[in-house]
Parts: sequence; structure tokens; C-alpha cells
Amino acid sequence: MTDLPKVLITGASSGIGATYAERFAARGHHLVLVARRKERMAELAAVLSEKFGTQTDIIEADLADTVGIETVENRLRSDATIGILVNNAGTTIPGHFVDQTPGDIASLIALNTTSVARLANAVAPRFAQAGSGAIINIGSVVGLVPEFGQSIYGATKAFVLYLSQALAAELGPKGIYVQAVLPAATRTDIWASAGVDLANLTGLMEVGDMVDAALVGFDRKEPVTIPPLPEAELWDAFQQARVALRPGFGNALPAARYRATQ
Repeated sequence: MTDLPKVLITGASSGIGATYAERFAARGHHLVLVARRKERMAELAAVLSEKFGTQTDIIEADLADTVGIETVENRLRSDATIGILVNNAGTTIPGHFVDQTPGDIASLIALNTTSVARLANAVAPRFAQAGSGAIINIGSVVGLVPEFGQSIYGATKAFVLYLSQALAAELGPKGIYVQAVLPAATRTDIWASAGVDLANLTGLMEVGDMVDAALVGFDRKEPVTIPPLPEAELWDAFQQARVALRPGFGNALPAARYRATQ
């Protein structure tokens, strides 16, 4: 038995989610794994049980679907042993904006944003009442770089960053730690969804390195962790510039540059 909180991880059948499962199991946590591919999660659970003695519950759910989201919401609300939520489930779609279908766009937004917000919303009241808990939201540096041309995917990841920062401001005083993790290109299955051949990519971070770096940030209680960024000062400057804009948002009149000349 362990006194450590149980960790619920979405998108846990492979890649980043499966690696978080292995790392938290190595730390002594029991797990709840969520994904569509039940067989892969069962294989992972067997390995973690043998290696670490981990107790793992498996929830087969599609988080782009309302029924799937509700299933996981109910578990988060009712299971007081879950003290860490890792919102990792996400995907992308191939092609450029003008080529993508309304259905594909809606499904991507549902998985990458709606499920993240709803699962955080499901667990936050219980965490707030307990005065403890952690929410890890996996975003992407793409959410900071609209020039990359991944319009919908990047917009969903910008949402994850904003949501995480806003939740940190709201829930931090209640004892809840919220971390946004912004990976860059990482060697996961998402590239297949994007129709990209990994052989054509350079600078890919190995998933184990990415998760290990993210967990260093987690242990340090960083609000935002960007594993590939060498200079933390650049992110600090970005944040300071953003905060410096705020006083200008309270003016009752348009800025002088927008007023008609007399």
C-alpha cells in the first residue's frame, strides 16, 4: 500500500501518457489509465505491476466523445484517492486549414480543449475542498508560434496554456498546483496522425527525456515548463511583457493612435 495520491492519466496507451505512467509508478503511485486502446493499457499495467507493484485501473474512453468524457468525470468526482490529474490526451489532423473538414476540426477541438477543461473542472472542487491536488496539462510550444501554420492544433494548445495559467491563479490559493507543460517536437505517435514521416524530422526529443524534464518542473512547482527551452530568462521576459500590457487595457477611451485626427 502507498499513502501517495493516485494519478489519473489520459492518453495513457502510448507516448507521453504511457511514460508518465511509468515514471509515476516508479515513484510509488497507483494509477488510473484512460485511453481508447484498452489492450495497450493492459499490457502497460502488467509491466508496471511486475516492475513496481503498481495497482492500475483502466478506463477505455474516447475523450473526443461526450460519453467518454462523462465516464472519466464521474471517476474524478467520486474517487477521493486520485490526487493528480495528467491531462495528456490530444491529437492533431493532417493538412492545412483550408483542407481540413468541419468534422475533423470539431473532433480535434473536443479532444484537445473540451476534455481538458471538463476533466479539470470535474476534479477541482474536490481538490479545493481537500486543500491539495495537482493538475498537469500537456500543451505545446506550437501554441506560442502561430507562424508554424498549424492553425487549429496551435489554437487548442494556446487554450491549454491560458487555461492552465488562469487555473493556477484561481486554484493556487486553494492549495492546488497547476502545471502547463509545453513540449516541442517529441518522438510520439502524434506524427502519424499529422501524416508526417519521422524520418524527415530533425531535433526530435525522446519522450523519456521530455517527461523527465517535465517532472523536474513538477517537483519545483513551476507553473509553466518548457523542456527544450535553454534560457528561462526568455520565458520570464515574455511573461513580464504580457503583464506590462495590462494597465493599458483599463482605459475608457481608445488609444490616441486610433482617434480620428482633428
